[in-house]
Amino acid sequence: MEDGLEQEFNSLDAQREACENYIASQKGNGWICLPQRYDDGGFSGGNTKRPALQQLLDDCEAGLVDIIVVYKIDRLSRSICDFADLTKKFDEWGVQFVAVTQEINTATSAGRMMLNILITFAQYEREVITERVRDKMAATRKKGKFVGGSVPMGYDVRDKKLVVNFAEAEVIRKIFQRYVEIQSPKLIAMELNEQNIKTKQGKKWDTAHVNRILSNHTYVGEIKYKDAICKGEQEAIVPRDLWDRVKEIQRSIDPQSDHSRRQETIAPLKSILRCGHCGGAMMPTYSNKGGRRYYYYLCSKDSKRAISECPVKQIPSGDIEALVRKQLQKMLSDISLVMRFAEQSGMSPVEVVECFREEFWNEISPGEYNRLLILLVEKAIVWEDRLELELKTCGVKSLLEEFKNE
Repeated sequence: MEDGLEQEFNSLDAQREACENYIASQKGNGWICLPQRYDDGGFSGGNTKRPALQQLLDDCEAGLVDIIVVYKIDRLSRSICDFADLTKKFDEWGVQFVAVTQEINTATSAGRMMLNILITFAQYEREVITERVRDKMAATRKKGKFVGGSVPMGYDVRDKKLVVNFAEAEVIRKIFQRYVEIQSPKLIAMELNEQNIKTKQGKKWDTAHVNRILSNHTYVGEIKYKDAICKGEQEAIVPRDLWDRVKEIQRSIDPQSDHSRRQETIAPLKSILRCGHCGGAMMPTYSNKGGRRYYYYLCSKDSKRAISECPVKQIPSGDIEALVRKQLQKMLSDISLVMRFAEQSGMSPVEVVECFREEFWNEISPGEYNRLLILLVEKAIVWEDRLELELKTCGVKSLLEEFKNE
């Protein structure tokens, strides 16, 4: 056997002896070697699902272990990323870590410094992986290939390519044709619901969904990447002349309107935004000046005072909504959160990165963004000089499950 486990005194015994000797040298510090052995003979160090390691983690969480002693770091994990994640758990449980042959002991300042250096390299490795995934997806998108995510109605995925679903394609063509005839997404949605025709996800139609269909370049054999339109490898299901006619009608109705981004709500932060100084809700309101309507979020507690005391008072809705979106996008690209979301949802880190890729933020409609806020954000607390977001753990899992099922 390659592992040498059949030998009377194998490498696991040698490592155990070295660790026991180290523990004995720390007897003056009150160290006592536990009789329990956490050996994973025959298992790869690159696998964190090893039975003995899982038992060790359970015992650490239960408070049965104060210090973990290993021969070398790679005896715990050969993946620096996995090792960094494990050390975060150890910190949460108050468990220290020692590698007897590598001068790493988190009970000392020098040991913690060495550990931080390793974690820094782990962070770098994760960021490099994220950049590679993002660059690969961008290059793939520019070539007109399907990069995953939500599959548009009218298509199915086969061998990582979009292929026409003929029954759904008929519905898509009908939507485009009916828009030319009646020019009302709302009426089209009502007709589809009356005919008991469901969306790709088996839901009822609404105006926003019809607008997204009418603005999806996929249906004319194209792929939209940022502001560029690339030729896609999928077969078109809407004739070009019909597509052009729909675009012409949309521009004639409202030249300034982007129908794929039609405003579905004027207060997406309602019930989410709170004043950090007063602790009250920031309520949506508006004022009319010069024939225009301006929207704000107003501190509800301060509005009831005879004399204003709140440094926040009211904030232009466009400013705070843009700031929340920017900060949420930044948080959802943070590698530590990506790793945590992956663990909570059962998805791989690469899949989580794909869900919140840059194209997602470019393509999301106001209604979809509003749903994302409801699922993910517990509170958005605004202060005079900063903004704090509190995310919902359960919301992250629900959202990612939706991505997986689409």
